[in-house]
Amino acid sequence: MSLHVLRGGGAALVVDDAAVGGSGYPVVLHWGRDVGTFDDADAAAFALASMGAVVANQPDTAGLPSLLPVEADQWRGRPGLSGHRAGAAVHPRWRDVAVVPTEGQLRLSAADPTAGLSVTTVLRLDAAGVLTIEHILTNTAPNRTTQTSTAESGEGLDVSTLLAYLPVPHEAGEVLDLTGRWSRERSPQRSVWWHGGRVRESRRGRTGHEATLVMAVGSPGFGFRCGEVWATHVGWSGDHVHLAERHADSAGPYAGLLGGGELLRPGEVHLSPGESYTTPTVYFAWSDTGLDGISAAFHSHIRARDSHPRRPRPVTLNVWEAVYFDHRLDRLLAIAEAAAAVGVERLVLDDGWFGARRDDHRGLGDWYVSTEVWPDGLHPLVDRVTELGMEFGLWVEPEMVQSDSDIARAHPDWVLAAARLDEPERLPPPSRRQQVFDLTNPEAWAYLLQRLDALVAEYRIPYLKWDHNRDLLEAVGSDGRAGVHAQTLAVYALLDELKARHPGLEIESCSSGGGRVDLGVLARTDRVWASDCNDALERQLIQRWTQLLLPPELIGSHIGPPRSHTTARVIDLPFRALTSFFNHAGLEWDITECDEADLARVRRWIQLHKRHRSLLHNGVTVRSDDAAAGSEGSTLHGVVAPDRSEALYAWIGLATSADAAPGRVRFPGLDPERRYRVEVLDLTGDGLPPGMWQVPPRWLADGAVELPGAVLVSLGLPMLPVHPMQGLLLHVRS
Repeated sequence: MSLHVLRGGGAALVVDDAAVGGSGYPVVLHWGRDVGTFDDADAAAFALASMGAVVANQPDTAGLPSLLPVEADQWRGRPGLSGHRAGAAVHPRWRDVAVVPTEGQLRLSAADPTAGLSVTTVLRLDAAGVLTIEHILTNTAPNRTTQTSTAESGEGLDVSTLLAYLPVPHEAGEVLDLTGRWSRERSPQRSVWWHGGRVRESRRGRTGHEATLVMAVGSPGFGFRCGEVWATHVGWSGDHVHLAERHADSAGPYAGLLGGGELLRPGEVHLSPGESYTTPTVYFAWSDTGLDGISAAFHSHIRARDSHPRRPRPVTLNVWEAVYFDHRLDRLLAIAEAAAAVGVERLVLDDGWFGARRDDHRGLGDWYVSTEVWPDGLHPLVDRVTELGMEFGLWVEPEMVQSDSDIARAHPDWVLAAARLDEPERLPPPSRRQQVFDLTNPEAWAYLLQRLDALVAEYRIPYLKWDHNRDLLEAVGSDGRAGVHAQTLAVYALLDELKARHPGLEIESCSSGGGRVDLGVLARTDRVWASDCNDALERQLIQRWTQLLLPPELIGSHIGPPRSHTTARVIDLPFRALTSFFNHAGLEWDITECDEADLARVRRWIQLHKRHRSLLHNGVTVRSDDAAAGSEGSTLHGVVAPDRSEALYAWIGLATSADAAPGRVRFPGLDPERRYRVEVLDLTGDGLPPGMWQVPPRWLADGAVELPGAVLVSLGLPMLPVHPMQGLLLHVRS
């Protein structure tokens, strides 16, 4: 039988190794719903039935794009593989194709001796239904001369593209991706999936605030709870591309291809004979229950990874919005005392503790504790935080450097640029008065490792907030080539080595907020900072769409001060507390300024979060379709226990509505066969939010109601009308 089938999570992938593709590489006959087992006769018939008509003015034989689609496969879109040898184009014809199946995995390999190439493709489909694809390309051309450079001899290979693609059927008529900016990350945008390519490229040297995170295509009108959806994510922290491409002359059962991979700059990956390039992992998921099904697959996959944090996520207080650069020991000790008293479990010292860093103009790169601000080192603060029963965390930004720093003056060549720091007219444009530290330079990399290793060891630091505050522009590595690829690998290696030296060390991926959120960096870190915006109203949608890929426990979400420092909006504590509650919760606020009433509210919120933390961080994320359609008014999101015995829902006011009351609100994810009790949890002790109502719905006035799950799922309950920046926390138990 020439067909190989992977199954998991209700999805299936069917690969034909009979090399239907004109390039000779295997093709995917199906990706989506599991259609059952094949015997030999079924397999032959299925392969035959997958071939479409030969339409007018097209190549003379029907064909399907291969797993590495190129022009020989009749694919006219962006090729899965392209490159050149000193300008000579490469058009492979694969031979010696082999497919080695193991449990949940297919390993494909092929070679083209004439083109001097070999390729291996690894496909894995796990129990969650998440499919991953990696390609490994090797230059097998013989190095026939030692007198001429590889590039001059034509034996070196410049790789232009090496992408992972999967076919999508004609049922997918809409495309959704995400965009954004600093402090407003992950805003949804969707459209008809027109002919041509929907291409999202990031050339920022990091994932990017505007990066799509997930690209999805699906049946028209698909939402969080409805529709058939196919989705992809590129697990890479450097330049990358996501794309969905279809053409008018596509024949057969497939409308187009969905996929992505690393975006390579000219000459960035050059393979000498014998060298290989391995792509980042590209993730795919399919769902027939809308975007919530996609999230359920991704969340389950992420939680099963060895790198996923296993212990309860500590309630964290970061002092940035409390003190900024004003590092006074007495003030910080007072914050630590207040934090411990309300139940905080981790205190993080942010920017301003090192070198001459009294503001953001200087000092970046000098990773030595400032003797001016900390004459006894960080020990007085670290020791007191530890005595109070909390963990100590420290902010760092190792990948950046400022010209006004001792390290830059000593090593002007340690900047990622075509020039040096002492040639300012040729440096990349500065951003936040910063340049990028060249981690492709072994000496620079070793310096950072030594300093971070020493800090973690001396202060027994269990947590680093790892920031990355600018895009990479005109990045040229120490070898003179475009440098984003090598820089990204060097960052990964630095994170890996630091964690290897300090088992148990946790690291947060912060990148001026949500600028580096991807599964490549999260294989090495333990949470992300979703956004520098702590405005709870803005955060509702930022977090909703970040959860499209990430489970809540990986998303840092803090209660900020009453007035947001990014929007100047003033928001009451109950709504700020509700917004932070579902994720990796914490505070970014000088709570020594709180009165006793607010301290009691914060204490109550932390106690409730700890009580329900296991459900919040192990359950299934569900969302109503109101916000998915872009409607104004109120919306519902929640987390349901895997066995559906319990759930927590947040009823949120996002905007005013033309309707006086919201009517019945359904509770997604519950078991229709069970009976449930629904009650309001008072997060801060303030009772029901005030609003345009005189008497609440009767069930709310009574405090709780018990109903069959079928009623709650299909009909719902009349809900309290809430103003923007108001909400309810609902606890549902079987």
